[in-house]
Amino acid sequence: MDYCYTGNTHENLFEAYRADEEPFPTQTQMEFPRREHRRPEVDILKRLFFPTCWNAAELVRDELAVLDRLDALGGLFFAGIRPYSGSDPAETVDAVIDQLPAVRTRLKKDVEAAFKGDPAAKTYMEIIRSYPGFMAILVQRVAHTLYEAGASEYARELTEYAKTETGIDIHPGAEIGDYFFIDHGTGVVIGETTTVGEWVRLYQDVTLGALHFEADESDEHRLKKGYKRHPDIGDHVVIGAGTKVLGAITVGDHVSIGANSWVTDDVPDQTKVYVTDHPTQERKRTK
Repeated sequence: MDYCYTGNTHENLFEAYRADEEPFPTQTQMEFPRREHRRPEVDILKRLFFPTCWNAAELVRDELAVLDRLDALGGLFFAGIRPYSGSDPAETVDAVIDQLPAVRTRLKKDVEAAFKGDPAAKTYMEIIRSYPGFMAILVQRVAHTLYEAGASEYARELTEYAKTETGIDIHPGAEIGDYFFIDHGTGVVIGETTTVGEWVRLYQDVTLGALHFEADESDEHRLKKGYKRHPDIGDHVVIGAGTKVLGAITVGDHVSIGANSWVTDDVPDQTKVYVTDHPTQERKRTK
């Protein structure tokens, strides 16, 4: 069965492209070296969200070209979901595609957060095209929409692909607030039941994970599923490189957690957490 999208997302995206203003890229004459993706869904999504960054200027000029891309994306979603569901997933696909304009609006906020949060960032274009943290959240925001629509297994396929490309592992079930930024990113892990507020910045090798797992009483070899086991992170939080925030704990608003911290208890609002006893460094001349 071929999928055909019948909603109005193409109209909403087309209007959104024309509403873009600097510093977001708006020039349609630019041509970049082509990048091929092993998951064509990701290639289409990047072009739909930021067409002037990915050699897709025709989407800015022609509303029907947007519809064609949505049909292609919907067909890939349909084919990816159907083996898991065993039934016609067209309604699920429609519901996810209907939310793409809203996802794009959130992604623009993530670009802004990256630009403001990284002294090395020169342009929005650089962030959109080259930052691994931005690619990871782009895929995760779409995957989360699929997850919420009941297509959790297929959503996991997409986030696992993003992990192979970026080294960043964000479960599609995690709820990520606006203005989210992962700097550098390698080794970041965010678990399924994590929630993250607005204006949160993470650095490399951060884990928002589980402290321990509960056993399923009906099967001694099986771990319990479907319960809260990851942290809730508030608004305006910075978590330094190598830090592990573990368990179903709450980190409040306006919190700064220094590098290599181990956090397993609640952290109140307006708090700094850091390691005070660093190991003593010794140096010895070899000659």
